[in-house]
Amino acid sequence: MMIDGYALNHRLDDAIQLFEKMPVRDTVSWNSMIKGCLNGGDLITAKKLFDEMPGRNVVSWTTMVNGYLQFGKIEVAERLFFEMPVKDVAAWNSMINGYLKSGRVDEAVNLFRKMPSRNVISWTSMIDGLDYNGRNDEALIFYKKMVGFGVKLSSNTVSCVLKACANVMALHLGVQTHCQVVKLGFSFDEFICTSLLTFYANCKQMENACKVFNEKLHGNVVIWTALLTGYGLNHKHESALMVFGDMIRMAVLPNQSSFTSALNSCSGLEALDKGKEIHAVSVKLGLGSDVFVGNSLIVMYTVCGSINDAVAAFSNIGEKNVVSWNSIIVGSAKHGQGKLVLTLFSRMIRDEVDPDEISFTGLLSACSHSGMLQKARCFFEYISRYKSTAIKLQHYVCMVDVLSRCGKLEEAEELIKNMKVKPNSIVWLALLSACRMHSNLGVAERAAKSILDLEPNCSAAYVLLSNIYASAGKWSDVSRMRVRMKQAGIVKQLGYSWVTLRGVRHEFVCADRSHPLSEKIYQKLDWLGGKLKEFGYVPDESFALHDVEDEQKQEMLLYHSERLAVAFGLVTTAEGSTITVMKNLRACGDCHSAIKLIAKIVGREIIKELECEGLEVQGIEGLGHKRGEMSCDGHEVVNKRKLDWGSNIASVSNIASVGAVAIYVTQNQILPQDNCLATTRSFQSQFNAYKKVNKLFADVVNEHYEEGDVVWCHDYHLMFLPKYLKEWNSKMKVGWFLHTPFPSSEIHRTLPSRSELLRSVLAADLVG
Repeated sequence: MMIDGYALNHRLDDAIQLFEKMPVRDTVSWNSMIKGCLNGGDLITAKKLFDEMPGRNVVSWTTMVNGYLQFGKIEVAERLFFEMPVKDVAAWNSMINGYLKSGRVDEAVNLFRKMPSRNVISWTSMIDGLDYNGRNDEALIFYKKMVGFGVKLSSNTVSCVLKACANVMALHLGVQTHCQVVKLGFSFDEFICTSLLTFYANCKQMENACKVFNEKLHGNVVIWTALLTGYGLNHKHESALMVFGDMIRMAVLPNQSSFTSALNSCSGLEALDKGKEIHAVSVKLGLGSDVFVGNSLIVMYTVCGSINDAVAAFSNIGEKNVVSWNSIIVGSAKHGQGKLVLTLFSRMIRDEVDPDEISFTGLLSACSHSGMLQKARCFFEYISRYKSTAIKLQHYVCMVDVLSRCGKLEEAEELIKNMKVKPNSIVWLALLSACRMHSNLGVAERAAKSILDLEPNCSAAYVLLSNIYASAGKWSDVSRMRVRMKQAGIVKQLGYSWVTLRGVRHEFVCADRSHPLSEKIYQKLDWLGGKLKEFGYVPDESFALHDVEDEQKQEMLLYHSERLAVAFGLVTTAEGSTITVMKNLRACGDCHSAIKLIAKIVGREIIKELECEGLEVQGIEGLGHKRGEMSCDGHEVVNKRKLDWGSNIASVSNIASVGAVAIYVTQNQILPQDNCLATTRSFQSQFNAYKKVNKLFADVVNEHYEEGDVVWCHDYHLMFLPKYLKEWNSKMKVGWFLHTPFPSSEIHRTLPSRSELLRSVLAADLVG
């Protein structure tokens, strides 16, 4: 008893001392001590005791098998299991459970079939393990066999079966299991109740879920959270928030999962005010810095257009995980904050968080919206070369979008043709959507053909190609496309914009007059139209895609849905407040320019976002206008800047604080192959130090590289090298610079780590 007590209270040393003082040790004492060591994390002592144990029984063997499985040593556990002189059902169950937890499902199934006798735990382990490993249908087959053999169900068995039914949406079998629950008297079991709520929610049966919940008054937060999550899963976000409010009123304190589900519902409703209320509750309950709550806050604020609050929520998270970093990176990319994304990614690398495929998707998306073509090339090459198993279709979509936006349509087309994975219609749509911007009809027709070969009824391809024809004035081709759509029964997706005000969503379509405030909205638009002319605004009639008179085209542009939504926001919100406008399709280019000017006229911040669109990378695009300035860094095309090395020579004192310089040189590659030179300098003799650095750099370039090769430099301050550099300047095609001192006491050769490489890319400054 005392040994067990010491072990349970993590006083393992006291337990061992007491065990050694025992005059007589029976089998139970040895087994208790071995189990205590295993529970205390001391496998070595447990093995030593097991080896010294004079008379082992089946419990001793089973305890050690469980111990090895607990520490992940499944091969040792397997060997010990087959060495057992006598095996009881518990030993077989332990080994089966170990196989299933380690993903060795087939071996577990084979061992289960060899069992001389089975109990309810054996069957439950198989059902739960198969479901855990994604083999849900097999789990339900085992359940049916179990019932057929007449094995009495336990509450744990029923819970596992309901979970499997929920995962495959097996409504009929789940309802039958619910009947078994009633017959066996498990209706008020909290675990069963939670499983039933989850099952009915997954099967889109929220009425039945409510009936289960209302059978008794619950004080368990897990049951409340299951109902809250179920409503959110079924897009009944108003009901979900009502449940959250009821929890608070019933004095049921929400946990992390409760807050996550409630905040997800706020995101679904774009209910920023409600989200802030829930945020305040989480802070009061001490969960403001919790990583799960924080991640949900980032997403909620991002969706609701408040990127500054999202960054603040991210900063307040105590221990950030990769989901935290991905959430803020993707959110910032959505709002066009390219420089912020690169800064965040740099911090992520410095904190030694390994980026995953979502991280790189966010990076490439940010590069697309901010016009950073060279950085996008660099990141994409890194993913292709060093993350080959992680490169996904969305990375190709992002890269095609970057190239297309920057006018590299032929290069984007070539990238699609050389993809390692089979391209789908989304990749081609990214190319097609940019063809109108750059008036490239040839590439557009080829892209449209590829899309329609893959997806003959893709309305977006028809509409985009028709719009490109309209912009080019080819009205006969426009008519032909519309006839083809009509013959094929293809309907164009209706474009609409909306503003969420005090929890109510107000939607608008082009020239919409159905809103109760239409008169005020159109008066505001007319007033804005006059002000726009005063600011020199001239409508871009190429975005009026109808063969009508110029005056009609201008009128059509004036009443686009996004302008109606902006006008509604202006007449219904307080002066100086931010207006967030959502749209389901890509914004009209003329409206983009007009809203930029409107923001300046009214002195408001106007945030314009896409909810979902097949043409957009990850279906999102954030373009914000703050008093006439774009929050997406103003990049609509790539702005290349030439650097004159001769005119950027700084005095030695400007860089005397640098402790070391590392020079990386490669031939058209992202990582050095053979050459990496570094030197440390004390600057006591500054001129000699510079001469040494220049000579090293010159020797490497002259010996290994030809004119036009790409040269990578690892220190920002190398751009201030004195005029010695001119003698090899012509050999440099592209230079990237970063100030990250590379510590070294002498000149030496080394290669950078991948994290150092990513830092170099992040701080890269394009030259030429």
